[in-house]
Amino acid sequence: MQQKQPSKHYHSGGHRILLAGFLCLLGFCLLAQVSKGKASATPPTQQSAKSSAKKPRPAQKDEKLYLVHADILKKTPEFPEAQILVGNVAFKHGSMNMYCDSAHYYDKSGSFEAFLNVKMTQTDTLKIYADHLYYDAMTQIAQLRKNVRMENRNTTLLTDSLNYDRLYNLGYYFDGGTLMDEKNVLTSEWGEYSPSTKQAVFNYNVRVVGVNFTLTSDTLQYNTASKIVGIVGPSEVVSEENTLLSSNGTYDTKTGKAHLLQRSLMINGHRTLTGDTLDYDKETSIGEAHGNVLMTDTVNKNILQSDYGFYNEKTGYALATHKAMAIDYSQGDSLFLHADTLKMETYHIDTDSTYKVLSGYYKVRFYRSDVQGVADSMVYSSKDSCLTLYKDPILWSDKRQLLGEQIHAYMNDSTIEWAHIVNQALSIEQVDSLHYNQVSGKEMKAYFKNKQIDKAEVIGSVRLVYYPLEKDSTIMGMNVSETSKLEIYLVKGEFDRMVMSPQATGEYYALPLAPEGKSKLPAFAWFDYIRPQNKEDIFIWRGKKETEQLKPKVRTPIRLPNQDLFK
Repeated sequence: MQQKQPSKHYHSGGHRILLAGFLCLLGFCLLAQVSKGKASATPPTQQSAKSSAKKPRPAQKDEKLYLVHADILKKTPEFPEAQILVGNVAFKHGSMNMYCDSAHYYDKSGSFEAFLNVKMTQTDTLKIYADHLYYDAMTQIAQLRKNVRMENRNTTLLTDSLNYDRLYNLGYYFDGGTLMDEKNVLTSEWGEYSPSTKQAVFNYNVRVVGVNFTLTSDTLQYNTASKIVGIVGPSEVVSEENTLLSSNGTYDTKTGKAHLLQRSLMINGHRTLTGDTLDYDKETSIGEAHGNVLMTDTVNKNILQSDYGFYNEKTGYALATHKAMAIDYSQGDSLFLHADTLKMETYHIDTDSTYKVLSGYYKVRFYRSDVQGVADSMVYSSKDSCLTLYKDPILWSDKRQLLGEQIHAYMNDSTIEWAHIVNQALSIEQVDSLHYNQVSGKEMKAYFKNKQIDKAEVIGSVRLVYYPLEKDSTIMGMNVSETSKLEIYLVKGEFDRMVMSPQATGEYYALPLAPEGKSKLPAFAWFDYIRPQNKEDIFIWRGKKETEQLKPKVRTPIRLPNQDLFK
């Protein structure tokens, strides 16, 4: 069927209008664009057909286009195939009613071109307004230009160039537009919207403005009923609380809930949370991440890695598990710490008395080039800057080994100031492959200077095996002593002198004459097979041998006077 050229009165192209709200639809791609500044060389109906040609068009009813009314009907030589309609013009095609001030009606092809005060209505839910319309009853495609406004209940679409396909119930623009609903405003260069499904898709310079957020993207889907954004391209959601970066997922603009995939990122001030999957609830301020989780703090210079991470912004509670590892790089040389689960709790949050408690359990192992350690569990409190290692803790530094029932390390700006080893304290220093300096006691205190032990105190039931050295590092002999208190002084990590009080009992043996049974204390154990060797080794747990476990301490119960009277 032959199609007519649109009137020379119409100039396509034009001015870009803002598009309010935002939408999201899986639709077909627009290939046609009307050139700016002059009339289309191809009938608009043919241009629109290119967009729909990629998929089969649904069957259409055999409905005739009716001219309902016109004040004046005439013929002119300028448009010989058209009927010129003037004044209160009305057409009807199926359920669609169309109105305008004047029109060129091509009754043979079943099409018309309408001018000024154009209005299309379909039931009570869809209304479209424009300055110009070309409508083809055969394809049921309406091409509206200049000051176009589509209204569908609470959704309004504004643009200068809109094609509306009645068969698909789909409107699409390609020269900039704005879509608005009661919640959001969306602008983009290209977009399409389905009044029946409430779905839309937008491309190129997409911007969504909501009540408490702004979203920018290059490709976006949206549903005006659910208010849920479908993220299908690199996107950024910015709010007062944080910033979300993702290329795949959904964002509920009503609740602020986000479900993000493909290595998405949440930025909260100087902290970031990254994961293969990231879930965030704006109302509860809770974020969860799964798969290759990475939490960073650029101010405190630490990193937390795991396969699962949880963080509550309101309470300051964080949890990491499954290959959890904390990295502290505040001292230049990074410390790597692993536990089955790492947990952070914040107390008195948003007050001057706030402090944090970091817990690690179970199978704690950590490594730094100058210090290594293991324990069953650990707790660090920022209130007193104390790190406590529980149940079979062991520390190593160079050729020294420290252990006890508990180890308390007091920190200052991530640097240890002093350590307190409680119950069954044992310090061992390897002199060579056969000889070890050893000190044991009820408790031990070690004071640090420039990251090295400057002084050590051993208190209660002190026992000592010590090998003094010649200036050339040759072993002079073996000193075996017992006392109540021992003070050891070091210079730059090297032994300087020791003081015992009160008077010590012991013996000194020349090395060749030293008894074999005296060379090691009863509690001696050298745990080189447990010691972490590098940052990868912290994930491999190795426990003590059964024969080298700490012996449970039996405490005598307190007996009150006349206690038998209460039996």
